Amino acid sequence: VSSSTANITTTLVLGGTGNTGRRLIEQLLLAQNQNVRAIVRSKERFHELIPANNPRLKVIEGVVLEMQDAEFEDAVTGCDAVVSCLGHNMDFKGIFGKPRELVTDSIKRVCKTIQKNHDVSGTSASSGTHKTAPTKVILMGSNGVANPNGMDDIRPWKERALISCIRFAIPPHKDNEMAAAFLSKDVGAGDGNDNGTTKGGIEWVVVRPDDLVEGDVSEYTVYEKPQAGLFGGGQTTRANVAHFMKDLITKTDTWKKWVYQMPVPTNIPA
Repeated sequence: VSSSTANITTTLVLGGTGNTGRRLIEQLLLAQNQNVRAIVRSKERFHELIPANNPRLKVIEGVVLEMQDAEFEDAVTGCDAVVSCLGHNMDFKGIFGKPRELVTDSIKRVCKTIQKNHDVSGTSASSGTHKTAPTKVILMGSNGVANPNGMDDIRPWKERALISCIRFAIPPHKDNEMAAAFLSKDVGAGDGNDNGTTKGGIEWVVVRPDDLVEGDVSEYTVYEKPQAGLFGGGQTTRANVAHFMKDLITKTDTWKKWVYQMPVPTNIPA
């Protein structure tokens, strides 16, 4: 049984109006000691999905890439975790219109803001200032995104060729790949020691669910890498993705197990 975080924590969710982001917010609000902030395009639309009368929920109306620096910094400051459930709308404008690098640019802005706050309030050997705990950054991707560390199994050549075509023809897939690569390569994995040192005060996980389907929370398992082919493989309910991300936020041992990795949650067939 996993151990839960005892202290009150605050999580910022980007993409809270989406099908997975909404479920994450709902599950966090049902958990103990969890405050939630959500940046959404429309408060009115958001509150059609989630009631406004919860004192542990703060809703900020805005667009992540269009917010003023001070406004975005205020949203991020004080958060123990930031989760990006952002994605492109699956229509012509969403796929081929701007911003083409919505997910990548948003996660870069999140990390830049966290690093700025960490530089101001982090440990200094000379000044003796108090060390702040690292901020958890969770990015929702897909099982079509390869782990940049090269540890995934090599896909059959037909799948590799198809992914290359998708990367060229469908910009959102490339965007998801770039966002994962940014966390893996640019943010990196700290110093690998147990002394709590992280790069810019950031620890991260990229969640790569199998084919997304609707459904309630059910039994699921989590793998280190994709287990099946690109198509015809496993499925993951959005509720299970949200449940896994919630556990990453609230359960210390779950976070320690998966930090700096790209796990694949998948449903256990009934």
